[in-house]
Amino acid sequence: MVNGPPSFTESVAFQRDSGKNCKAVAFSKDGSLFGWCNGEKVNVVNVTRAELLHSFDLPKTVCFEFSPKNNVLATWQAYATAKDGTAGVPNLQLHDLRTGKCLKSFVQKKMQNWCPCWAEDESICARNVNNEVHFFENNNFNTIANKLHLQKVSDFVLSPGAQPTKVAVYVPGSKGAPSFVRLYQYPNFGGPQSALANKSFFKADKVTMLWNKKATAVLVVASTEVDKTGASYYGEQTLHYLAASGESAVVQLPKNGPIYDVAWSPNSVEFCAVYGFMPAKATVFNLKCDPVFDFGTGPRNAAYYSPHGHILVLAGFGNLRGQMEVWDVKNYKLISKPVASDSTYFAWCPDGEHIVTATCAPRLRVGNGYKIWHYTGSVLHSHEVPADQEMWQVSWQPFLDGVFPERAVRYQAVPGELPRAEPGPAQAYRPPALRHRPAPSSRLHEDEPPQNMKPQLGGSDKPVSKIALKNQRKHEAKKAAKQEARADAHQGPAQVRTPQNTVPAMTTGDPEVDKKIKNLKKKLKAIEQLKEQAAAGKQLEKNQVEKIQKEAALLKELEDLELGV
Repeated sequence: MVNGPPSFTESVAFQRDSGKNCKAVAFSKDGSLFGWCNGEKVNVVNVTRAELLHSFDLPKTVCFEFSPKNNVLATWQAYATAKDGTAGVPNLQLHDLRTGKCLKSFVQKKMQNWCPCWAEDESICARNVNNEVHFFENNNFNTIANKLHLQKVSDFVLSPGAQPTKVAVYVPGSKGAPSFVRLYQYPNFGGPQSALANKSFFKADKVTMLWNKKATAVLVVASTEVDKTGASYYGEQTLHYLAASGESAVVQLPKNGPIYDVAWSPNSVEFCAVYGFMPAKATVFNLKCDPVFDFGTGPRNAAYYSPHGHILVLAGFGNLRGQMEVWDVKNYKLISKPVASDSTYFAWCPDGEHIVTATCAPRLRVGNGYKIWHYTGSVLHSHEVPADQEMWQVSWQPFLDGVFPERAVRYQAVPGELPRAEPGPAQAYRPPALRHRPAPSSRLHEDEPPQNMKPQLGGSDKPVSKIALKNQRKHEAKKAAKQEARADAHQGPAQVRTPQNTVPAMTTGDPEVDKKIKNLKKKLKAIEQLKEQAAAGKQLEKNQVEKIQKEAALLKELEDLELGV
C-alpha cells in the first residue's frame, strides 16, 4: 500500500504481504476497510487504525466485495462438483463483519454477476436466481422479502442513491419476440402495468445498463455478438435511453460503427458516448438525447468523467497507443494530451486532480507497472515491476462524496517527477533521392474538428429539440420562397432589358410540357458529362453506357416537344 500524492511512499501502517498468490484486493466504499486474499485466507483490516479486524479461512477465494455500509463481506470461490457427480457445496458466502460469522451461503455457479447488489443504505439486497430476482431486507438472508418474476430475466441493476430504490431488469428476446428493459420501483412488481418505463428492441444478445447518479434515467447499450451486415468484427450496438418518468428513446449517433464506451456525467444531466469506426467520434448528449458538444474524431475508445464532473478524459487504450485528451467540460477547452502507452487500466483519484494508469497481468505480462498523473499531463510518480514479477490490480482508496471539494481547472502543467516525453509519430521511410522534396500527403482520412452542437436561437442557451429545429427550418424555407416570389414579381417588367448574350428560357404555356423539356435537357447534360469522362479514358458502368445510347431518342423527343411550341 502506497501513500497518495504528493509523497508516494510505502505506507508503514500496512504490512506488505509478499505471497505469490495475492490476486484479489478490495477497498470498502468509504475507503475505511481494506481486504485481500493471499491464497490462504481473506484478511480484512481497518485502514485508519491499521489493525486486523477479521481473517476468514477461504483459500480458494477468487473475488470479494464489501457491502455499502461495511456490514457484510461477500466472497466467491469457483464452483466445483464432487467426483461422483453430486452437487458441490455453496460457494458464495456472506459474512457479518462485526461478528465474523457466516450469515448465509448460496450456490453461485457463474462468475458473471456473482455479487449480490445492495441499496446504498443496505435496506435491500438482491440476487438473480433462476429467472427471478430475489430481494432480502435489512441483511436478513434467511427470508426472501420480495420476488420479481419475469420470463428468462438475465440481468438487473439497482439504482444508486437514497430511497425509493428502483430496479432495471433485462429480458432477452426469443422466438421472434423482442428483448426489453423495464424499470420498476421497489416493491411494486405487479406486472407490466406497474413498470415505470419499458423499452423493447431487437438485435440484442446482451445489454449493459447504466443508471445516472440521481437515479432518474438509464442508458442501455444493446449489442449483438455478430454483425450480420459484415461491417464490424465487434458485432452491432445500439444505444437506448429510459427515464424513470416513462420516456424512452433511441440515441441517434451520427457515425456508423461500434459503441466503445458510454459514461454518465456526475451531474446526471449529460452523458458522453464514444462510437463509430476508427477514428472514433465522441459526443456529449443531454437528457433529450440531443448532441451538446462533438469532440470530433480521434484514436479513442473510452471516456472517463472526473468525480466532480468538471473534467472529461477521452482515451485510446487496448489496441490503440494510449493517447489521452483531457477536456474542461464546462468551457469545452482542451487541457492536455498525454500518452500512456500499453495501459490496461485507468482510474480517477477521488480528489478529481490525479489519475492512475497501469499495465496489469494477465492482459499484459511484460512491462507491468503504474503511473500517477496530474490531469494537466505531468507524470508525478512512476513504478515499474521487476521483470520476474507481475502486477494484477491497482486501485485508489475510495472516499465518500464531498470529502474533496471541487477545484478550479488549471491549464498550466504542474511540475512532475519525469519530463514530459511525448513520443513523436514514426516517420515513413523515404529514399535518399526524395528526402529533399516536400513529403506527399498520405493521410487515410481527415480528422473532424470539435464543434459546439448546442443551437444558438435568439441568444438563448436552452437546448432546442429536434422537432423544433425541423419546424424552424421549414418556416425559414417558406419565408425564403415567399421573398423569391416577390422579387420575381417586381423584376417581371424589367426582364425586357435582358443583355444580348442571355437567351430567355423557352416556355410553351403548358406547365407539364415545360417540365418535360426541363427534364430532357437535364438528362442530355448528364449524357454530355459521361461522354467527356469516356473521352478522358474513364471506364464507364453498364448503366452509364446505356444512358449514352439513349441520346438520339432523347434529342428526337426534345425536338418534337419544342416544335409543338
